[in-house]
Amino acid sequence: MEALDIARWQFGITTVYHFLMVPLTIGLGLLVALLQTLWQRSGKEEYLRMTKFWGKLFLINFIMGVATGLVQEFQFGMAWSEYSRFVGDVFGAPLAMESLLAFFIESTFLGLWIFGWKKLPARIHLACLWIAVLGSAVSAYFILVANSWMQHPVGVEMVDGRPRMVDAWAVFTNNTALVAFPHTLTGAVAVAGGFLLGISWYHLWRRRRDGVDTIDADGRVVVGESATIPGRDRTDHAVWIRSLRIGAVVAMIAFAGTAITGDMQGKLMFEQQPMKMAAAEAACHDGTSFSILSIGDPGSKNCSDVTAVIEVPGILSFLAHNDFTTDIKGVNTLVPEYQAKYGTTLPANPIYGDRAGQEIQYVPVMAVTYWGFRIMIGFGGLAALAALVGLVLVRKGTVPSSRWLMRLALFSILAPFGANAAGWIFTEMGRQPFVVAPNPQLSGIDQVFMFTAAAVSPGVSAGELIFSLVMLASVYAVLLVVEVRLLFRYVRGGVAAAMPELAHAAKEGPVNLRKSDGASKSDDASKSDDDEGSGAGGSGGSPGDSDDVLAFAY
Repeated sequence: MEALDIARWQFGITTVYHFLMVPLTIGLGLLVALLQTLWQRSGKEEYLRMTKFWGKLFLINFIMGVATGLVQEFQFGMAWSEYSRFVGDVFGAPLAMESLLAFFIESTFLGLWIFGWKKLPARIHLACLWIAVLGSAVSAYFILVANSWMQHPVGVEMVDGRPRMVDAWAVFTNNTALVAFPHTLTGAVAVAGGFLLGISWYHLWRRRRDGVDTIDADGRVVVGESATIPGRDRTDHAVWIRSLRIGAVVAMIAFAGTAITGDMQGKLMFEQQPMKMAAAEAACHDGTSFSILSIGDPGSKNCSDVTAVIEVPGILSFLAHNDFTTDIKGVNTLVPEYQAKYGTTLPANPIYGDRAGQEIQYVPVMAVTYWGFRIMIGFGGLAALAALVGLVLVRKGTVPSSRWLMRLALFSILAPFGANAAGWIFTEMGRQPFVVAPNPQLSGIDQVFMFTAAAVSPGVSAGELIFSLVMLASVYAVLLVVEVRLLFRYVRGGVAAAMPELAHAAKEGPVNLRKSDGASKSDDASKSDDDEGSGAGGSGGSPGDSDDVLAFAY
């Protein structure tokens, strides 16, 4: 493997890994803000418990996402310096705004939310979380603006062989970004919905397994309490049944939104990157048929190696043009068009090094685009189906006692993650051989595009990239173990793991949760604050110790 291939693997691995955290952070943050709003409006204790439990998992994931995301920007200069030189005048603006504006808003107000429990007035404390969630969404938008310009460059002119931004409004309102943004947000919310559903199912199942909840003659739940397990009371049942139902409803709504925005995005791709969509459908010849199943050489970029087994006439045309009769150009038609526009071989330019003069392969790896597209849709549909089934099965107030159903519910958490990852892999791999795809609306000498072969840093050797790839993969593997262990620990611990005051209450009497978590400055509230904050997060304290502002963040 040469430096270019290793650099692509490195960026792909780190990006996909980082993106596992991104949708959960965005989606779960929104749901936690909603839950805290419900608590503030209703005063019901179950919403407070839900806020703190899901908020704990949200924070673990957020911190890991920050740690893994820092690597991305460094790679632009280390492994992709030629790309950075080419796009820097455009790409730098949205990335700078993401870092200096959106992320600072997000992190600052999230910090106020973490340390503001029992310190800030209730409404201001809630507002901090909503602002942090909004910051996450704005951050995502700026990132998508940068990525969308790579997919569809606009708002620039060529100066000395480099694109220079001349219309910032066009860049920040790129139609590709305007469609990708809601698609990404709905995908993130779907991840959070599945997360709530699977974990809530597990805890309801544990309550049945431990004999806390039972079933009456009509199959309805009889909610019980455990005197020996902290927090395992009637309110605990309300936490999980409401979390499950909220997660299921959110997951189904998000899937519908993802499908609608995905259809809009697909239609744009047919216009802007027809080769990507032809490869995604294994459409070698012009026509209207959508491939349900095609087989062939998994690594092939040649249509002669691919055979359609099951096709549905008209569907491909509908996906592209909302009709069933317009022929869509296939790979065999598009390849000569691409060769006529962009050449058959890489130019004899020093930037290409030893790759100069090599034949340009305009067809991406069809197995990646074809199956990536289907895994994205299939996993998303499975997650929505799991949510629907979950709603039906818990209509009598609890989950079935089947251990296998419980395991299936937990496994279903992975489906929306898989859909998101597959969608990004399809989007990025399908753009090859371009790192900046040409805009079909631009023409002549000022046409803006860049081959991936020209983007890699010329002074970086394959050995150096292998070393950095191995080191980054190793560090990320350790971080993965850390995150999974933390998530498992707090998931298994239930609400009591996020609210140690429940354990104190089991030993020494109940704590007024409404008062202790509010902003009251009365002597009673201050005393409750001290009782609640001590020992939180396993800090080893006992009631009466000084309040630890980091307790909720642990």
